[in-house]
Amino acid sequence: MSASTIIFYLLAAFTLVNAVLAVCTRQIFRAAIFLLFTLIGVAGLYFWMQYEFIAAVQIVVYVGGITVLIIFSIFLTQQAGELLPRPTFTRQLFAGLAAFCGFALTMLQVYQHSFTGDQSKPLDPSVANIGHHMLGVDEGGYALPFEIVSILLLAALIGCIVIAARATPAGKSNLSEMPKKEP
Repeated sequence: MSASTIIFYLLAAFTLVNAVLAVCTRQIFRAAIFLLFTLIGVAGLYFWMQYEFIAAVQIVVYVGGITVLIIFSIFLTQQAGELLPRPTFTRQLFAGLAAFCGFALTMLQVYQHSFTGDQSKPLDPSVANIGHHMLGVDEGGYALPFEIVSILLLAALIGCIVIAARATPAGKSNLSEMPKKEP
C-alpha cells in the first residue's frame, strides 16, 4: 500500500468519524465542533487530490464562515452546554428512513452514471476554468447544483437556529434571567 493510499484512508476515516460524532452527540456545541473537523477533513481530501483552490474555498467559506456562524448562533441562544432532548422513537425512525432514502438515491445515481468525462484532455484546475464550470448553465455547468447546495446550507443554518432556540415563557426574555450585579 502506497503512502498516498494511506493518507487517503486516514483523511476519509477522520472525516467519517467526525461526521458520525456530529450527528450522534446530544450537545449542540460539540456537534458544531465535530462539523468543523468534518469540513476540515473534506478540505484535506481536496488538498490530497491537488485541488488547492477548492480546498481553500472549503476552508474559507465552510470552515471559516458557516461553522463560525453556527457557533455564534449557538452562543447567542445561551444553550452552549445544555443537552439536547432525546428524540422520540418515531422521529428516530423517520430520520433513519430519510437517511436510508438519501443513501439509496445517491447509490442509484453512482451506479447509473459512469462519471468519466472527457479523458482526451487533462483537467485544468485553474480559477477561470472552475468559475466557468461552476457558473455555466450549459452542458458541463454546475449552476444548478451550486444553487441547490446554497439552499441546503440555508436550511442547515435555519435548522441549527431552530434546534438551539429556547422557548421562553410569555412576558419573559432571556435577558431577564441573567444574574444582576450587586453594587
